[in-house]
Amino acid sequence: MPNDINITSKAIKEIKKIMDENEIPESYGLRIGVKGGGCSGLTYTMGFDSDKKEGDTVMEQDDIRLFVDGKSLFYLSGTELDFSGGLNGKGFTFLNPNAVKTCGCGNSFGV
Repeated sequence: MPNDINITSKAIKEIKKIMDENEIPESYGLRIGVKGGGCSGLTYTMGFDSDKKEGDTVMEQDDIRLFVDGKSLFYLSGTELDFSGGLNGKGFTFLNPNAVKTCGCGNSFGV
């Protein structure tokens, strides 16, 4: 499906590790989205949520539920969520085909 957001196996492993270490119930989902701000206009948001909200799209991959609100899905459609633990920094990265420009830190983008 073109609206899907793909989560790489490295990101899934890290999400499950964070949930386990922080005793986050398996029934919770990962909420990702975008909000205004950052040096390129929009920034990514991530956090755990107990349930879907009205207007959310719910996706599931390898026992990870993903919640995305309608506005954010417009900007995140086709995005890949990855995790990097390399020498250049550790953290989640968004590989977004909709981003026309990104900032140097990769946390902000413009369309």
